[in-house]
Amino acid sequence: MGTFYTKCLIENHIDRKKSIVVPKLLVDTGSEYTWIPENMLEKIAVAREKKDLAFVMANGQHVTRSVGFAIICLDKYFTIDEIVFGEKGDLILLGARTLEGLNLAVDSRQKKLVGAGPLPVA
Repeated sequence: MGTFYTKCLIENHIDRKKSIVVPKLLVDTGSEYTWIPENMLEKIAVAREKKDLAFVMANGQHVTRSVGFAIICLDKYFTIDEIVFGEKGDLILLGARTLEGLNLAVDSRQKKLVGAGPLPVA
């Protein structure tokens, strides 16, 4: 499929005035969660709601990370989701759950995100 990057705005879900631009994150439909560096999330006071969640990295390594809630905005699209507090060496990723919440799909030919169309009722 190929890889590509996008940028987004992350907002604190309680105080939306606290926000930060993530200039380059890898669109990764193979990752369930979105991963943002912990220093960026801490800067906008995103709280660690779930601690020591276990994850398996693409290389098979097992790690534990914290997760918090944040609003993710890409252009006119936005959603609230659980965000992983990435540590040094972790990739910055836009994951499948967030893409689904944004109602965006991957256009692999043009290497960009596109609207996924009407939401199904059932």
